[in-house]
Amino acid sequence: MSRSARFALAIVLPLAACAPESTPFSEVADVKQLMVSVIEPAAEVYWDAVGSIIDLEGVHEFAPQTPEEWEAVRNAAFVIAESGNLLMMGSRVRDQEAWVAMSRAMIDAGERAIAAADAQIPEAVFDMGAEIYYTCSGCHTAYAPETLRPNAFPEG
Repeated sequence: MSRSARFALAIVLPLAACAPESTPFSEVADVKQLMVSVIEPAAEVYWDAVGSIIDLEGVHEFAPQTPEEWEAVRNAAFVIAESGNLLMMGSRVRDQEAWVAMSRAMIDAGERAIAAADAQIPEAVFDMGAEIYYTCSGCHTAYAPETLRPNAFPEG
């Protein structure tokens, strides 16, 4: 055995011995449970944070008013961003192409949603809510079309 091969083995073997035999992660929820218990509640908090209601008395705008309300919006955005990572763990991964790309898009949208909440700009939070919705809908169209509202994508 050459000297460089022995040197390589002297480095690689101890590192291999230190590597865990399996991942330290434990998937507690499947994808559906993760959606229902983690992702959807966070998305609802973000989507419901800013908007308008039109009634007989006129247009009523609403947005976070207190530091605690802005923090709740920011926390929801963090959950959305980190959930993209959770969707790429172990048995949750449906494929290595579209699923991973859509999960990554969720992380990216979540990061921008955090920035919008940090800036405390209601219009930016509203716009990011739309982007999160489109990201989610694109994934659901590909992987869970039964979860889309009827006529969400009308024919013709």
